[in-house]
Amino acid sequence: MDHRKELSPEHHLELLKTLKARFTGNMNRHAGMEWEKVLAKLEANPVKIWSLSEMERTGGEPDVVGYDEKTGEYLFADCSAESPKGRRSLCYDREALESRKEFKPENTVVDMAAEMGIDLLTEDQYRELQQLGSFDTKTSSWVKTPGDIRALGGAIFCDRRYGHVFTYHNGAESYYAARGFRGALRV
Repeated sequence: MDHRKELSPEHHLELLKTLKARFTGNMNRHAGMEWEKVLAKLEANPVKIWSLSEMERTGGEPDVVGYDEKTGEYLFADCSAESPKGRRSLCYDREALESRKEFKPENTVVDMAAEMGIDLLTEDQYRELQQLGSFDTKTSSWVKTPGDIRALGGAIFCDRRYGHVFTYHNGAESYYAARGFRGALRV
């Protein structure tokens, strides 16, 4: 295992305590699931715990939002009310970053997600998440962009306004202080 992706014992315990509190406080997101089973999966996957720590560190407030019967994996997603603060002001991907002549952001959505070991939510996953609460009512979040849209220079993002979830497009090189991204992690 990559030792840079290990948490100190104290940080490990504190993160698990936070995740358990969030899990038990939001049972509507994972009705019928048991924390002990989730914990067993987490303890068997220390690199995934590190990724959850990164989600937490950047303001994502990860929580269990599903279970895949076929693979036996729990699905965690960022459940912060607004797009995670530590993941905003990013253009979509490396190609978009390199295309900017000036005022380049510090990172990209695709690169940061890869560094964290998480996947970008798809548009469908974003819409499923919105069934569990009202997210991004003041911000927006980049979502995984289909290849045909990206090939034409665009990228897509979503938000919730007027009680509805909307999908929009922008040039992939754009970035905004109120736009970040939400991630997903299978454990």
